Amino acid sequence: MTFMTTNLTQSISGKLLFAILIITIGAEVDLYITRYSTLASSLYDAIMVSSFFIGWKLNKRLVNPTDTPKTKRQRSLQFTGAFLIFFIGSTIINFYSGLVFHDFNNNYDQNVQQYTDSQPSGDDVAPSDSVSTFFDQVDAVGPDIYTDALAGLEEVWRLGYMILILVICKKIFHRRWEKGSRDIFLLIALFITSILFGIDHTLDTAQPWSVKIGAIVTFANMGLLFGLILYWTRNLWVAVIAHSVYDITATISWYYFDTAVEAFAGVVFIVHLILLSLEKRQQNKRIKQQIVDPIQMAE
Repeated sequence: MTFMTTNLTQSISGKLLFAILIITIGAEVDLYITRYSTLASSLYDAIMVSSFFIGWKLNKRLVNPTDTPKTKRQRSLQFTGAFLIFFIGSTIINFYSGLVFHDFNNNYDQNVQQYTDSQPSGDDVAPSDSVSTFFDQVDAVGPDIYTDALAGLEEVWRLGYMILILVICKKIFHRRWEKGSRDIFLLIALFITSILFGIDHTLDTAQPWSVKIGAIVTFANMGLLFGLILYWTRNLWVAVIAHSVYDITATISWYYFDTAVEAFAGVVFIVHLILLSLEKRQQNKRIKQQIVDPIQMAE
């Protein structure tokens, strides 16, 4: 963890600092304004899109130069593992929230039902040909899929906030930082960004406190899961894709069939087992080769 705190707090240029402030604090301010303005919603999407390019710079700070570069199969294993971890964790969190935060749970279900009922369906319009039928279906669910894809870029937001928090801790607790006791600061950054993730899910709409508290706790726990995935994989894009894919499957479950997330998680689990088996087989070959090579050299 020490190398991560060191890398994340490397010197930041003025331009990069400004960009980080835009995708963190600026995004939150804009998200709050979306409850009053549809233009702010479009601006928020633009901030998320721009964060993609900032993420390319920030992701380099997560990489340990002494680590062996991962293969495509290992990256795929990280994604399947990350998705399964979040699926299992979010299932537990949703079950807990359903028992404890009744107002939030009921409000969430009602909002989902009202939202999906209000969206135009391709079946509501008499199509003139197959092309128009296709685009009617795209228009019905496309905007939500687009929003879900952008939601994954909130992990860039998280990493940007972590960098800001760690830089502040480095300045305030300079002596402890120099002694090397930095792990606690990374944990603090994960905790704070998780709380902010929960709060952000209440900014765009006015809600009663009984609903708001449930939303903050529920989404803060989910945010903590994504933060731990980011720390485990040390790859921003694995967290981004896992976040986006989960949100997309959740939206599909709203529109088409209720168990879309569970079905996709089942497929991912099977793929994970296959990849894991192939990876272990490859590792065994490497171990055998390492044993054989010295013997052959001795002969």
